[in-house]
Amino acid sequence: MDKLISVVTPVHGAALRFLPEACASLRAQRLPDGWSWEWCVQEDGSGVDAAAHLPTADPRIRVSTSRRGGPHVARTMAFARSTGVYVKNLDADDQLTPGTLARDITALEERTSVGWTTSRVVDLLADGSTVSFELGDPEPGLLPRGSAYGYWAEHRRPRIHPATLCVRRSLLALLGGWMALPASGDTGLLLGLDSLADGWFIGDVGLKYRKHDGQITTHPQHRAGPEWEARMSLIQERADALRAWTGSASPPDHRG
Repeated sequence: MDKLISVVTPVHGAALRFLPEACASLRAQRLPDGWSWEWCVQEDGSGVDAAAHLPTADPRIRVSTSRRGGPHVARTMAFARSTGVYVKNLDADDQLTPGTLARDITALEERTSVGWTTSRVVDLLADGSTVSFELGDPEPGLLPRGSAYGYWAEHRRPRIHPATLCVRRSLLALLGGWMALPASGDTGLLLGLDSLADGWFIGDVGLKYRKHDGQITTHPQHRAGPEWEARMSLIQERADALRAWTGSASPPDHRG
């Protein structure tokens, strides 16, 4: 029986029109011998009708609906339905590049101490052109446990893009999936993973990250304001607690 990698995708109305392109990028993937994929598409609320935009005869594609809770809750619900040994994120408005899943699988299969992978990203603009992610990428290879936290604590944003995460199933289950936040839940997951295990950065571009007006990153509270401050505070408190419990850092005092 083939080994399985699960791809999880939350979808809502604003990103629905891009779903066929995400699907095409997934169906074009070529996996290592003995591997297959499943795609768990999770509708974030009723009335989305993602199935109308997807092939009807591909048994690897499974669509389900949950109550509206935002993309990170929907991802976690998709994870709950998945069965793969590795879990890969793919947002409905983004596209995988050729070979992405094979590179993720190879990195994790060859390095049993590595718990998760990320890769290079390019922004996909409305005219179809791409531009490099604005932050300088780390060197390809090992991301030692705690290294993502160090950069985030200084800059309040990750150096590596959490939309590209591929995670060992047991590690994702240990963290309960994505943080249930209105935004930045994937950053919270990244820092949780970084607190528990080494990661691996793949130097090849693994994702085309679409820029458009409907994405949650365009919301005025995404990078400033009381909601942003609360999100960042909780992300840090959880990461600090995980680091303390695993013996990689002393717990700071967050009171007052």
